[in-house]
Amino acid sequence: MSSAPVAPSTYTPLNLLKEGTVVNVCGVVKFFKPPYLSKGTDYCSVVTIVDQTNVKLTCMLFSRDYDTLPSVYKVGDIVCFQGLKIQAYKNELQAISKFGFASLTFDGTLGAPIILRTLSKRFNFTAQDYSMVEALRTWASTHISASSNLVQLSDAQPMQYYDLTCQLLGKAQVDGVSFLLKVWDGTRTKIPSWRVCIQDVAFEGDLSHILQLQNLVVDIVVYDNHVQVAKSLKIGSFLRIYSLHTKLQPINSESTTSLVRLEFHLHGGTSYGRGIRVLPESNYDVDQLKKALESVDLEAIQTSDDTYQSDNVENCLTSSSSESDLVSLYEVERCQPLCATTLTGYHHLEKTSLCDILKQRAPRQYRIRAKLRSYKPRRLPQSVKLFCPKCHLLQEIPSEENVDKILQDATATAPDCKLQDTPLYDSEVWTTEGQGGRQVAVHFVKNDGVLPHSSECLVLIEGGRLCEISRLSSMFHSVIPVRSGPEDLELVDLAAPFLIRGKVCHYGCKQCSNLKTIQNLSIIPNKRLWIPSSVAEVLGIVPLQYVFVMTFMFDDGTGVLDVYLKDSEKFFQIPASEVLTDDDLQRNLEQIMNVICPPGIKIGRQHFKGASFSSLKIHLVCI
Repeated sequence: MSSAPVAPSTYTPLNLLKEGTVVNVCGVVKFFKPPYLSKGTDYCSVVTIVDQTNVKLTCMLFSRDYDTLPSVYKVGDIVCFQGLKIQAYKNELQAISKFGFASLTFDGTLGAPIILRTLSKRFNFTAQDYSMVEALRTWASTHISASSNLVQLSDAQPMQYYDLTCQLLGKAQVDGVSFLLKVWDGTRTKIPSWRVCIQDVAFEGDLSHILQLQNLVVDIVVYDNHVQVAKSLKIGSFLRIYSLHTKLQPINSESTTSLVRLEFHLHGGTSYGRGIRVLPESNYDVDQLKKALESVDLEAIQTSDDTYQSDNVENCLTSSSSESDLVSLYEVERCQPLCATTLTGYHHLEKTSLCDILKQRAPRQYRIRAKLRSYKPRRLPQSVKLFCPKCHLLQEIPSEENVDKILQDATATAPDCKLQDTPLYDSEVWTTEGQGGRQVAVHFVKNDGVLPHSSECLVLIEGGRLCEISRLSSMFHSVIPVRSGPEDLELVDLAAPFLIRGKVCHYGCKQCSNLKTIQNLSIIPNKRLWIPSSVAEVLGIVPLQYVFVMTFMFDDGTGVLDVYLKDSEKFFQIPASEVLTDDDLQRNLEQIMNVICPPGIKIGRQHFKGASFSSLKIHLVCI
């Protein structure tokens, strides 16, 4: 019995999408992440598309089957998605795949054959749909930049990120945290490439063929989540490796005359679309690569090797090396794009082993060289606390619920009309509807008797709730929550912020502060900047500082030591006061910790041979 024919699909232009609808869309790929295993059981892919309306849509796609996710190979490919639910995320529309989701992908190159990439049987691709794809190709040819990251090995330069199309010749698991891929694309790097010694490891591939190709072959080391993908690759398959990082690495760092090599690394994670994709034989780029590989003149390559600063590949593959020369690939890997931190001072101190430190009495200063085994808290935003520099009190940041409760309790006192419209400020008062007649007074602080522009204006608010104060803080320079006192306006409570500037709340120490009246704001000389420390000083407040409070567990192979992190802002180079409200800073903080303490990696004794990730200078405190 034959199946019923599939009805033609209707595609919605991206500028007509509405939240809560389920739609079919078609567009040109502007950004994508190859499928990767999510934290659950599904594979995930992220694809951002655009169409002739110039509206972008980010699509979060999930499937238990890797192969059912869209086969996107490069920016500029064209995709058609069926069964996307449109939802709002951070004031923008976003799409997420629903049950029954299906995808169709085409090469976006103008004039290339329209070959459908899909495993779904749901598509009935009509002549009208073919015309739509051609129209997108034509539009994209003048509006979408071709992927400039796609390069050949001959064009690779150090300290850059590239997408590479290549053929896999060999692979090996070198240590517990990294995996080696030997690849070529028919061209040779201008700088001799770094070689990974594979003695005493199970190598898969034709070594004699690799030796014949000599310096046409490069070694790529992949890390973390990419290791499992690398293990599954078949020798001879054609790959596209995304966001491949290159850097220079001396063979022997102790020799000033050492030969500089070009390293290739695929770091862990999926940022910037990092990943590996197997390309089918029918792919246009694979066809071009095959032609390039078949045209390689091996005799000419071997003849020119003498002038190429040969790396003596055969020796590296077969000869023995001393134990001191064999360093874990994880320890050699030094080229993360982010410098985690710069540490200064304490150069007069000799490095001390943790075993010796544990035998000493505190407090003393030491300089150590060790691995960061773990840290607490694991949820990094929880590491941000409030600290009083005077009494050294350390406290949690008040929750929004507690702050709102304090502000709500303060609304029991109605604004005093006698305290309104003073020489310091002008006042506006209104009564809310449906909230028991709550009165709200906003006082606009003047500068030399004149109301300043909103971007320079400090406002005082009585009777306001947290949501209302947040809105005001986005419209004015700063906001101070106040209430009417017997003779003057006064701060609500130091358990609430004494000043809100943008998204940052500034708190004061209850024990150390000696509060003064709001009228003291008049003595601040510069009423345009409203510096929090100046406001705190004239109001008798000892301001609390935002700090990172973290425990690091260090291991140097001789012992294990728990330490508290000191001078955290210098260490992270991130302001603790802003990290709670800034998603980008939170990602930066997480990236720093992933660099110095990669997730999912167990540190064994072998990791203490050779170089460590950093030389840390630590003021130790007994725990």
